[in-house]
Amino acid sequence: MSFTPSVVLKTSTGQMLPCLGSILKKGAAHAEATKVPEEVFLNFRLYPDMFPLSRQVQIACDNACRGAARLAGAQLPSFADTETTFAQLIERTQKANAYVQGVSSEAIDARVDETITFPVGASREMSMPAGQFLMTFTLPNVYFHAATAYDILRHNGVVLGKSDFLRPGG
Repeated sequence: MSFTPSVVLKTSTGQMLPCLGSILKKGAAHAEATKVPEEVFLNFRLYPDMFPLSRQVQIACDNACRGAARLAGAQLPSFADTETTFAQLIERTQKANAYVQGVSSEAIDARVDETITFPVGASREMSMPAGQFLMTFTLPNVYFHAATAYDILRHNGVVLGKSDFLRPGG
């Protein structure tokens, strides 16, 4: 396997976003089985200053899509953060994965040494070479927010294991 930036991005997000969708499906099934309203899970936070489950999923998807767009030099996609159900969040993971997989591999690979400038927080910007942006910003953010979503559901009794994080459908 060749490890070009496009292969790394598309392989990593092509694994993680479907895994996140599968984890959410298990969350939905658990909510239904335990008769706990979905919004209880979707609004749960591991700590008061952390984002809730729904926002963790949105951010994981946004980092994958915006990272792909920035790496390819494409216009950033925009997704409204309006999901209020497991089904809507699962659909978002699918849309995000479809977007990333559809971004031009040639465009990504051609820009590996170019500098990417991107916002960090509300009032700062950061710049780094595209390859570094992929490996030290985009992918770590996707994994962090996907892992936090996993942790929220696991903390709330959803039966999940490491294989759920590594393979869609566990």
